[in-house]
Amino acid sequence: MSIVRHESAGILSKAVEHGGLVHLAGIVADDLSQDAKGQAQQILAAIDALLAKCGSNKSKVLSAVIWVSDIRYRAPMNEAWSAWTDAKNLPARACIEAKLADPRALVEIMVVAAK
Repeated sequence: MSIVRHESAGILSKAVEHGGLVHLAGIVADDLSQDAKGQAQQILAAIDALLAKCGSNKSKVLSAVIWVSDIRYRAPMNEAWSAWTDAKNLPARACIEAKLADPRALVEIMVVAAK
């Protein structure tokens, strides 16, 4: 079975395809001046684009891990998440408070999707 890597640079690939699955790296917002909801919206748009590049989409997301730099950001992040997800295709999910690599980053999301 082949492995296909997308947008590889530095220390990671943003997406890796293997065995009918798409694994995305942890994605953070490009504009870190926005609040948690705004950052989550940017991240989810980036996830849409990466999944499309791999022949998948958000309805095929199997699991997600979401990190917030402060658990109080969970509610605004969930507003963006709930607007983005399809209630009939909800993935398994975890939301964890963690110190993120860039102190301006409030949210980071990683997903695994079927092709």
